[in-house]
Amino acid sequence: MLLKFAIQDFKDDREFKNLSEQSIKNYMIQLNEFHGFCAEKEILNVEDVTANTIKSYLLYCMKSKKNNPVTVNTKIKNLKAFFNYMVESDIIMEKRNPMSKIEKAKTDTKIDVFNDNHIKQMLNYYRRLKGREHSFYAYRDYTLILTLLGSGMRLGELCNLKWKDVDLITGTIIVFGKNRTQASIPITDKLVKELAEYKVFCQQHFPEPSEHVFINRENKSMTTDAVKNVFKRLKAIMNFKDVRLSAHTFRHTFAHRFLMNGGDVFTLQKMLRHSNLKMTEKYLAIWGTALREQNDKYNPLNSLDV
Repeated sequence: MLLKFAIQDFKDDREFKNLSEQSIKNYMIQLNEFHGFCAEKEILNVEDVTANTIKSYLLYCMKSKKNNPVTVNTKIKNLKAFFNYMVESDIIMEKRNPMSKIEKAKTDTKIDVFNDNHIKQMLNYYRRLKGREHSFYAYRDYTLILTLLGSGMRLGELCNLKWKDVDLITGTIIVFGKNRTQASIPITDKLVKELAEYKVFCQQHFPEPSEHVFINRENKSMTTDAVKNVFKRLKAIMNFKDVRLSAHTFRHTFAHRFLMNGGDVFTLQKMLRHSNLKMTEKYLAIWGTALREQNDKYNPLNSLDV
């Protein structure tokens, strides 16, 4: 089967399985990139893709596209899903699956988080923006950052957030995460206040307020690419040398502060909507030294004469 037809079949299958629009988009971006790579190597049929083809493609991603190990591992995961589907569909045999012996790249255990200075610099930048022409973007992006910091939500969850899912009375937000899973998470009084004021601002700014919380100048919901562009512009202005400025760094920062302030890993798992505890425990493993210092400082046995 032609690789380009196989990719289309895979897309149809993901749509039938009701994957989110963003998930399908991410699959297609990478699979189309892979198809282009194979076409240049004159590999047109899916049956002709070998483990060496995959390795050559991944080396190309690392060397020519400068993909880091995390990005490469995402591509490996997507290719595994694609070729597993090819096996399930009897397009290729199990023993001919080129991904069967491809292992993930080793990644550094360091996870970037923002410190107080980073956060203050970003928020102060938006506070200082003057003029009515900047007021909408400044207030929206300021509130966007506070929402990410105060909830730990994912980029897709942020873009999908609607006002009907924000309960400013009980202080809860309903988010729709990976695989369309729905979860209710609590938010602090401080974030409730910020969102309430931002909601009034949007109602005054637009004759007919959008159902979505974070919107563009045309009163339409922001796309994930639009939010990434916000951080791309902010990155150029802030010029942080020691941390990556992205939506996921805010999520890591939420997890880091939660644990450093004494939160337990089980509650954090629920807050981050991780499907299993192992995903949350990676934070515990990385920041274990800092947790030990906190424990040594605040352990109740310290004040007991035993």
